[in-house]
Amino acid sequence: MIESVEFDQIQDISRRRIRETSLDTERFLLRKIDWRDRLIAITGARGTGKTTLILQHIKESFADNPDAALYVSLDNLWFETHSLPELADMHYKNGGSHLFIDEAHYLKNWQQMIKNIYDDYPNMHIVYTGSSLLRLDADSGDLSRRQITYSLPGLSFREYLFFEGLGDFEAVSLSDLLKDHVKIAGQVAERMRVLRHFSDYLARGYYPFYKEVFAGYEERLMQITNQVLESDYPAVEAINYSTVHKIKKMLYILAQSCPQTPNMSELYRQLETDRNQGLKMLYILDRANLLNLLSSEKASLKNMARPDKIYCDNTNIMYSLTERVDTGTKRETFFLNQLKSAGHSVLYPKQGDFAVDGRYLFEVGGKKKSFEQIKDIADSYLAVDDEEIGRRNRIPLWMFGMLY
Repeated sequence: MIESVEFDQIQDISRRRIRETSLDTERFLLRKIDWRDRLIAITGARGTGKTTLILQHIKESFADNPDAALYVSLDNLWFETHSLPELADMHYKNGGSHLFIDEAHYLKNWQQMIKNIYDDYPNMHIVYTGSSLLRLDADSGDLSRRQITYSLPGLSFREYLFFEGLGDFEAVSLSDLLKDHVKIAGQVAERMRVLRHFSDYLARGYYPFYKEVFAGYEERLMQITNQVLESDYPAVEAINYSTVHKIKKMLYILAQSCPQTPNMSELYRQLETDRNQGLKMLYILDRANLLNLLSSEKASLKNMARPDKIYCDNTNIMYSLTERVDTGTKRETFFLNQLKSAGHSVLYPKQGDFAVDGRYLFEVGGKKKSFEQIKDIADSYLAVDDEEIGRRNRIPLWMFGMLY
């Protein structure tokens, strides 16, 4: 049973977090979520801004009725001696109608608890965030049929420009980009020197917290990587320290060789593991948004095959894990990350670098990149670095950061 003084403490923490949240910059997902739904799940990599997103929504929507909404993080030690259903009951009895649960994966049996709250309090609205490692469709049972799920990637280049105060540009669809890229690029380029800002973004602009840290950005990324593998992953699945150590070692080995697929047999030997366990670890790093696996066929949990290419998830991770960042790899990493983050299907083609949505073919390169490899293929395009404005099927690489 929760004492009123204990509930007051939780409310005080919630109100302080809401009060100290800035509304100056917001992620694209804030306006895309239909907050009227009774059960909403928001997943994504650590550091992409899930907590800020829900706190901003509370601050905007419950200013006239602050007691209606309660924010709580399940990594709080308070939950070592108290239960989430008890808290929900106390919140409801005190006039609460909306419960915002952060870091849901840190509490054992969280799926069942949230389901029970949803069923037992028909007027309660629940929003929860969780690690991208969660297999919501597979593991949440009845919960998955009740909830609406959203995923929050890191900042697009378009959002980065907004965060930097350089312009609030509309996101464009891929089809509109391919058709009108010259016009769109001109509208952006007349406002700024795009390539200079693009270079900054590739190094340290993917995670929103770049605004809060300066010289320590790469160190913060390393801390996040360790926290994902040492805390988030064990909270989601039962694993031992030895497995965590092997996964970390795999990540650092692969980061040095991206995007080429290394000799997997040799990799498994170095990790002292077999093929099945090695593939499982590889796909865990993909789910954790630390690696990005590119295959010629769409992978599934039941069909984990060796990928054709392995990339770091985003260019900022490349800078934090490697001493020397290869320019070609950086270009391809950015392209793959932004297309997949915008919801597009990307596969490894027989010709070219990337096949998108089963229709478009892309080659990625620098100024001197030619159409030679894909010249006779319909719907083929070049994504070219170091150009502000393109022409015909030659599109500046930075523009693929305007998709979300």
